[in-house]
Amino acid sequence: MNTKIITPSPNAHQYPLLIKSLLLSGQRYEPNREIVYSDVLRYDYKTLNQRICKLANVLTEAGVKAGDTVAVMDWDSHRYLEAYFAVPMIGAVLHHVNVRLSIDQIIYTMHHAEDNYVLVHDDFLVLAEQFGEKIPSVRGYVQLSDNPAPAQTSLSTLGEYEDLLANASDQYDFPDFDENSIATTFYTTGTTGNPKGVYFSHRQLVLHTLNTAATAGCYEGQPMLRSDDVYMPMTPMFHVHAWGMPYVATMMGIKQVYPGRYEPNKLVKLFAKEKVTFSHGVPTVLQMILDCEAAKTTDLSGWKMLTGGSAPTLGMAKHMAERGILFFTAYGMSETCPIVTATYLHSDELNLPMSEQMPYRIKAGVPAGLVDLRIVDPDGNYVPHDGEAMGEVVVRAPWLTQGYYKEPEKGDELWANGWLHTGDVASISVDGTLEIKDRIKDVIKTGGEWISSLELENLISQNEAVNQVAVVGVPDARWGERPFAMIVAAEGHSIDAAGIKQHLEQYVESGQIAKWAIPERISIVTEIPKTSVGKVNKKLIRDQVDD
Repeated sequence: MNTKIITPSPNAHQYPLLIKSLLLSGQRYEPNREIVYSDVLRYDYKTLNQRICKLANVLTEAGVKAGDTVAVMDWDSHRYLEAYFAVPMIGAVLHHVNVRLSIDQIIYTMHHAEDNYVLVHDDFLVLAEQFGEKIPSVRGYVQLSDNPAPAQTSLSTLGEYEDLLANASDQYDFPDFDENSIATTFYTTGTTGNPKGVYFSHRQLVLHTLNTAATAGCYEGQPMLRSDDVYMPMTPMFHVHAWGMPYVATMMGIKQVYPGRYEPNKLVKLFAKEKVTFSHGVPTVLQMILDCEAAKTTDLSGWKMLTGGSAPTLGMAKHMAERGILFFTAYGMSETCPIVTATYLHSDELNLPMSEQMPYRIKAGVPAGLVDLRIVDPDGNYVPHDGEAMGEVVVRAPWLTQGYYKEPEKGDELWANGWLHTGDVASISVDGTLEIKDRIKDVIKTGGEWISSLELENLISQNEAVNQVAVVGVPDARWGERPFAMIVAAEGHSIDAAGIKQHLEQYVESGQIAKWAIPERISIVTEIPKTSVGKVNKKLIRDQVDD
């Protein structure tokens, strides 16, 4: 297409979209706002910028060069936030190590990422000491400690983080370079095979940050994160950049509270002490918050909660509404950086009582700005947006991973026909609201008919005796598959399979589900298996049932 292009002045600066630009505004807006690390440390935004410079000097003097990979093994902390900026700003790649993986998986991901330096917390020294020669690319370690006397280790470290920063300059002239340079990498686990490496450039992360800030703060229909909020993540910082929110909060100059290791009672106490107003986490983590002892004696009203990673149940959402929590849902995946949709309520929906808003709030929401999202049938044909027809969610946006690191064939599968394929089945309403029906691999096919495991979970969760529920399809000689439900009873309640089946009969009578959708097998358990990032592990549930 012959569009009009005007040659710019040779003196005009071609401004690259680099992560360093996100640091410019926070200390201008609110230089005295705090970065808080549990009950260990707090400092202001001016200090944050100085410490980022100090870390950049420490890494540069240690020999980290542009293109090197620096791994972090830490709990959610101020140190992790500093690494979010300092590492990519010197042209290196930040590898967010999932410390909840098995030791073999951790070694695989670090070897695959070709990590050169590792920032490792005292709690993970025992793991790091097992690396030995299994990760030959590693050239050095920096020890991270919360105690005056760092833990003893057999690793030859460059020193302890705070000691190194104390002796470093707080000035660093961060260079400009190509905005398409890779800034971060991490690994996503699937149901089969080794974890896959996703990666994001400076340009992608800046665009995701700007768009997420707009999505979370600009619309009256979804006022999640604004300048006077206090932010505390409940999604690990190694998981998709804590959904990108630390970058957003830093750009906006918002008070940030990093809790260290997640423990529900501690999180609730930090919420009350630091006056936290916005958090995010997967549904299982949010349920743990609701159930912990500290929550029973704490007023949770005014806490804005964003959930994602897996579909929330209506039962949990209503429980949050009863506690005064303002509940939102977002949708995305590791490969999408992650946020591509979020709750949006129209004025008529906002005027409803909170209990009546919940069916809208648990849907995946509407696509964010710049996001082109559609649903397609198995042949790749677009499916109507009528709220009934279902298809696989495919998406395009300027911040999606462009493939899998060193696995081009899998990247080609991800991007079949030029659209990123999510593997999720959904419908889209006439007004554009996305409703996830299931993962393709989790849809239950019984007697030639399809059952949504998420719909069954949603209906079962509305029984007051149910605290958590997971539904999977298990092999059946006659019908191909049949639903199986695993349930944790709510505190102070007892429940059995017969009671759950009787509860579901009301939805059969109302026409919401067919009678054959009621699970024949129901197991009452004390805990439902989870993945390393806190999602329900349906693969493991299926394996356990098969055994």
